[in-house]
Amino acid sequence: MDLGVEIGEDNDTITNKGSMWALDQKLDQPMDEEAGRLRTMYREKKFSSLLLLRFAFQSLGVVFGDLGTSPLYVFYNTFPHGISDPEDVVGALSLIIYSLTLIPLIKYVFVVCRANDNGQGGTFALYSLLCRHAKVKTIPNQHRTDEELTTYSRSTFHEQSYAAKTKKWLEGHASRKNTLLLLVLVGTCMVIGDGILTPAISVLSAAGGIKVNSPKMDSDYVILVAVVILVGLFSMQHYGTDKVGWLFAPIVLLWFLLIGGIGIFNIWKYDSSVLRAFSPVYIYRYFKRNGRDGWTSLGGIMLSITGTEALFADLAHFPVSAVQIAFTTVVFPCLLLAYTGQAAFLVVHHDSFETVTQAFYRSIPDKIYWPVFVVATLAAIVASQATISATFSIIKQALALGCFPRVKVVHTSKKFLGQIYIPDINWILMILCIAVTAGFKNQSQIGNAYGTAVVVVMLATTLLMTLIMILVWRCHWILVVIFTSLSLVVECTYFSAVLFKVDQGGWVPLVIAAAFLLIMYVWHYGSVKRYEFEMHSKVSMAWLLGLGPSLGLVRVPGVGLVYTELASGVPHIFSHFITNLPAIHSVVVFVCVKYLPVYTVPEEERFLVKRIGPKNFHMFRCVARYGYKDLHRKDDDFEKKLFDNLFMFVRLEAMMEGCSDSDEYSLYGQQTEKSREGLLNNNGNTSPSTGDFTMSTVDSIVPVRSPLHANNTVTSSQMSNQTEVDELEFINNCRDAGVVHILGNTVVRARRDSRFYKKIAVDYIYAFLRKVCREHSVIFNIPHESLLNVGQIFYV
Repeated sequence: MDLGVEIGEDNDTITNKGSMWALDQKLDQPMDEEAGRLRTMYREKKFSSLLLLRFAFQSLGVVFGDLGTSPLYVFYNTFPHGISDPEDVVGALSLIIYSLTLIPLIKYVFVVCRANDNGQGGTFALYSLLCRHAKVKTIPNQHRTDEELTTYSRSTFHEQSYAAKTKKWLEGHASRKNTLLLLVLVGTCMVIGDGILTPAISVLSAAGGIKVNSPKMDSDYVILVAVVILVGLFSMQHYGTDKVGWLFAPIVLLWFLLIGGIGIFNIWKYDSSVLRAFSPVYIYRYFKRNGRDGWTSLGGIMLSITGTEALFADLAHFPVSAVQIAFTTVVFPCLLLAYTGQAAFLVVHHDSFETVTQAFYRSIPDKIYWPVFVVATLAAIVASQATISATFSIIKQALALGCFPRVKVVHTSKKFLGQIYIPDINWILMILCIAVTAGFKNQSQIGNAYGTAVVVVMLATTLLMTLIMILVWRCHWILVVIFTSLSLVVECTYFSAVLFKVDQGGWVPLVIAAAFLLIMYVWHYGSVKRYEFEMHSKVSMAWLLGLGPSLGLVRVPGVGLVYTELASGVPHIFSHFITNLPAIHSVVVFVCVKYLPVYTVPEEERFLVKRIGPKNFHMFRCVARYGYKDLHRKDDDFEKKLFDNLFMFVRLEAMMEGCSDSDEYSLYGQQTEKSREGLLNNNGNTSPSTGDFTMSTVDSIVPVRSPLHANNTVTSSQMSNQTEVDELEFINNCRDAGVVHILGNTVVRARRDSRFYKKIAVDYIYAFLRKVCREHSVIFNIPHESLLNVGQIFYV
């Protein structure tokens, strides 16, 4: 069937190839009108003073657990071979004081935490902010309609500004986008390593308190106790932090008060002169006196600021001001008192190697030893919980942005969106954590590994924050230089120190990160190539319309939901399907599920629906948009919501047709308030070959009343109402007849002339990941009896 369509463009008729191209553009534009009606104003939440204090209290149990347990092992890892000069203790204390002040307090609590994505923290939150302000996302499935979301906040800048030049530079070459993504992935993989090492060192350090009062006890018993605690900790993850979270804050608050009080007691009892460590001159004397040994001891000092990245990653449930209040009023002063008290104790007892290796427990007064031991063990469990939860969150973000294989995500709380549980990752973390604990058997080597993971994440955050300050905050270049240079000087100094300990345990996070980085990068590469294949092989809309109302096939009762990654165009899977089968369903809906660089998409803004072709085709497109914190839960009933939005679309379309004063039908998207001016095509001329429909400037071909029926007494409103009822009844009958979910089962292969590493990555690693990851049908809760897989293969 030939389809001739006149397209008005400067009163000239476009023909041949140009006409086909213009037809495709007219028929399948993105959903500007549909998205426009959903725009509302985003208002920042404001909290009362009492509620803010409550949040500050609750944040102690979730955000600061990891940072608070550092006094258990810092001095041991700083002086693993003992202390020769008591002045070294003062120098190390001075380093700890200024490390806590510069990194957690100034950099993170007062600067980095402000760079949250509507309250969401972590490496991918920074990346999502950058993706909204510059076109750096490597899967280009976004459109300007996505910017209409209430959660899609972004700023604009002048074309000649430094920010605009930076944006242009980032977008200028694909290698820069890939480098930025690689930086984000490296930071993410190091956070995963942190989630493995934190439980290992925290629980092992806490369990080590058993041996202090029983020196003859074999170290293997301490390892066994730590492993039992770890197994119990990971086995309880499926309950979620919401069910046990009410215990966390009191435990951590009690822990901070205890270590702060013990610190004051030790300063008073042993040596108050250690307070001179607040003078930075002792840092200079420390390095001058110890040389290279002093430099390498920075790897132990580094552990005093571990948990700072978890602080940022776990930001989701609390306002930034609540975190700032908790840190400045409780966490920071108690940590300073704890370290200062231990230093006062060590100045007096520096001659004993056993005392140095067990500095925390040795400095506890005998009368409260066992209560403090119990609280320390509970605090270590809480600290481990915080990093495990942060690992789950950041993997969920990576999964949503196409950088991690599909895994099962369980939502553990009806109150908090961010509290999730990932079974597969949980057991992998448990096995690796037990292996690290049992393999190293001491805190020193685990501490070396821990320091390496922490400093690499901090360096990645600094580089991302530099771009945030330029593109998002539009700071003056002097402020950017000051922040970046100060951060890099401190962090590169620590990084150079941990490099000396790579062979002493520091290789562990590097190996773990390399394994996860390989998985994430190969998966992302395959996802990008699959999307490019979909884009290049999509079917022309003109070809589809040329098939006629029956699409050249038998239309059988039922609804066919064709899943695709494309938000425009007909996917290759559909042409492949109708080429091999002689029938298609009476109603066809192309379903595109895509994730956006926002933390969530409100329910009322999630679905966009439009019509494809004339009404008698009964073809629609539905785009379901999700943020990286959103979940496909079974109780959401994806299919039901999809049909609800489809029915709503048909009603609104009929409503707009009924309100029209002319004899034409036009689609206004879903904006009932918009004027019809400019939405209809030039004068509504019909196609000479069809005579019964024309095109509007929006996304559908719409029917036109024939001039032969101009004297018909039935009003357009009555006709539209009848049309609405007829189509709704037709779609509902088709739905009752059965819904079939059509998914593409794509096989990706490397070309024969590809390099060997590409063949290994695509044919083996990516193929294996595709085999073991969850199917799309499971994510959308599609019953097997309604599932139809369409196989296809393409080469990259």
